Amino acid sequence: MQVQKVKYALWAADHLRAIKFYQQCFGAVLSFEMEVWSELTLCGSTLGIHGGGEGKRTWTGLSFQCDNIREGIEQVKENGGNLVREPEEEDGFIHLAFCYDTEGNEFMLTQKRPS
Repeated sequence: MQVQKVKYALWAADHLRAIKFYQQCFGAVLSFEMEVWSELTLCGSTLGIHGGGEGKRTWTGLSFQCDNIREGIEQVKENGGNLVREPEEEDGFIHLAFCYDTEGNEFMLTQKRPS
């Protein structure tokens, strides 16, 4: 067997709303779409969105590293997501924020610490 692609799947109560969130918030590109399953590509990765979810808050293990975490937090909020809790500064720098999307899927936003 040869692995051809790695996909990470999320459940969504409204899979079209979830697609819109990841497109507008992170610039993901829709690469495949069906009625209950769609795929987005982002930084060489594939994010699958499966309809039929319950919309409950669920930890996913996903992490998105960005260049400006404060701007990332604002984009999450502007696109219908939110914070699990306000991020804490360490030495005057925020490097980690726990967030959730429009469907309740929890993920991390991170920013590389300064050298």
